[in-house]
Amino acid sequence: MSASHTIGRIPVRDVRPLVDGGRSPAKAVAGETFQVTATVFREGHDAVAANVVLTDPEGRPGPWTPMRELAPGTDRWGADVTPGAVGRWTYHVEAWGDPIATWRRHAGIKIPAGIDVGLVLEEGAELYFHAAAGVPEVAGRGLVLAAAEALRDDSLSISVRLAGALTPEVDAVLGRYPLRDPVSVSEALPLLVERERALVGAWYEFFPRSEGTPERPHGTFRTAARRLEAIAAMGFDVVYLPPIHPIGTTFRKGPNNTLSAGPDDPGVPWAIGSPEGGHDAVHPDLGTIEDFDHFVAEAAGLGLEIALDFALQCSPDHPWVHKHPEWFHHRPDGTIAYAENPPKKYQDIYPIAFDADLDGLIAETVRVLRFWMGHGVRIFRVDNPHTKPVVFWQRVIAEVNATDPDVIFLAEAFTRPAMMHTLAQIGFQQSYTYFTWRNTKEELTEYLTELSGEAAAYMRPNFFANTPDILHAYLQQGGRPAFEVRAVLAATLSPTWGIYSGYELCENTPLRDGSEEYLNSEKYQLRPRDWETADSITPLITRLNTTRRSHPALRRLRNIHFHHTDNDSVIAYSKRAGQDTVLVVANLDPHHTQEATVSLDMPQLGLDGNPSLSVHDELTGETYHWGRTNYVRLEPGRTPAHVLHVQPSASDTGGSTAS
Repeated sequence: MSASHTIGRIPVRDVRPLVDGGRSPAKAVAGETFQVTATVFREGHDAVAANVVLTDPEGRPGPWTPMRELAPGTDRWGADVTPGAVGRWTYHVEAWGDPIATWRRHAGIKIPAGIDVGLVLEEGAELYFHAAAGVPEVAGRGLVLAAAEALRDDSLSISVRLAGALTPEVDAVLGRYPLRDPVSVSEALPLLVERERALVGAWYEFFPRSEGTPERPHGTFRTAARRLEAIAAMGFDVVYLPPIHPIGTTFRKGPNNTLSAGPDDPGVPWAIGSPEGGHDAVHPDLGTIEDFDHFVAEAAGLGLEIALDFALQCSPDHPWVHKHPEWFHHRPDGTIAYAENPPKKYQDIYPIAFDADLDGLIAETVRVLRFWMGHGVRIFRVDNPHTKPVVFWQRVIAEVNATDPDVIFLAEAFTRPAMMHTLAQIGFQQSYTYFTWRNTKEELTEYLTELSGEAAAYMRPNFFANTPDILHAYLQQGGRPAFEVRAVLAATLSPTWGIYSGYELCENTPLRDGSEEYLNSEKYQLRPRDWETADSITPLITRLNTTRRSHPALRRLRNIHFHHTDNDSVIAYSKRAGQDTVLVVANLDPHHTQEATVSLDMPQLGLDGNPSLSVHDELTGETYHWGRTNYVRLEPGRTPAHVLHVQPSASDTGGSTAS
């Protein structure tokens, strides 16, 4: 057995988080707290202890964090750690024998029984003298030495000698500077700490081309910039733009994905490329690169980041088709194969073939990304990454992040779990999820338990409530109440959430029954909207984003806890970060009023032993007094949910209604 695989004197096993066997780093953002766990034990009955050490990007180990046994008798230890800066860290676990704890246990048994009393006290004195050598003078060495001398002083009574070694003051010093003998150290595991936007944000997707004027219906970057102020006012952090590049004319799609486009049909933005340029050009109808720079600057002035779609595919008119024919699949008759997802056909799009020139494609992709980075884009939403080789993305993201670690990649990968998890492990900072298709209490509870568990060490969810491609039946059939409750869920379950424009207007007409496509989809045509309609749920969205900004608990993923309700149409969950606790209770039935009793897990709210609490509803401004069990009545269209800021209450009136 090699030395690297030798079990230490105090075994340290199964350190977690562990991503891809330690080949990929666990992830956190600066200031995010997460738990490190390990199995620690030793032979016999002597006491053991353990701690976690974070080593910063400069190679400096930080103060170690004591671990505790998570459940007595399990040998599973854990501690919460919080990295403070962006960069590549490591973490490891140190396990050690705790001879003083072992001695104290023996002394507590032998001395009252009168067994080897003098010998036991002398053994204790030697341990305390040994421990004092490792305590700085200013940190209380004298207290430990005094305890050692008292143990050895046979002029004192036995009870006095023992008591001097067990004072809270001595305990505090030895808690900071324990006697550790022997010590085993686990392998150092990688930790990638990124900027907060990699975990936290509110996204708004819209098509600049739909923001035109009566005189010129096709919008430009200049006219679309007028929409930014309203987006910022709703509390969004990120504006996501579908592809802004020239669109091909060959096999251009018409309204509702028809195969015959008229002369005024704008085409699908994802059919990238024309004689005007490819992935590093802007569509002439949107303006110039200078107009794009103006758009980015206007957004930045409002506190908004721009996320740009990166779709690695081409229209038949893309310059790459002629310049790099080896980058495409050719059929036996010499024609290039267009994209298909049977029964869907995308005759206006050529997918990329990667195996003929992987290095060349990586170099060109990085060049294109750096072009847009040079124009202020630091977030890329990657279209269908699961249809490209994983190793391709691993190399591209690594090359970009090596020089620009603040650049964020979001994987639009609605696909099999293995692919989604692997893309997250090899570099994608965020991922789309199955949230759209999780609508029942059981589905949501199971899915969020998965996402907030071990997967949270590498996969960060972005909960889009809708997309240009996905109008779920829940929204189609549930109308405005469905849009309201799904917004509440997305904004409070995940630290990052988003909507596609039109969500605030509750647009829910499908192309046909059973379809998740929108009728008159904006993918194929311009879609001007009346943003001032009275039916808008903009006020709710604004309150949700305001609440997220004021409550750190809602900006974390790993802290969710579900509470019991006696009605499966009502879900209850809380999030806690430090002193901040938010409790959400939502009606999942958009058609009917639902009543339920909510039974709270009080320790999870930081209120162990507290029979009552005050809860302030961030959506309505009302304050209620709750206890361990609480009646709620939630009516669609009026009170779809409570988003409650939890505070201890001097009142002892738990159990009152919060409706």
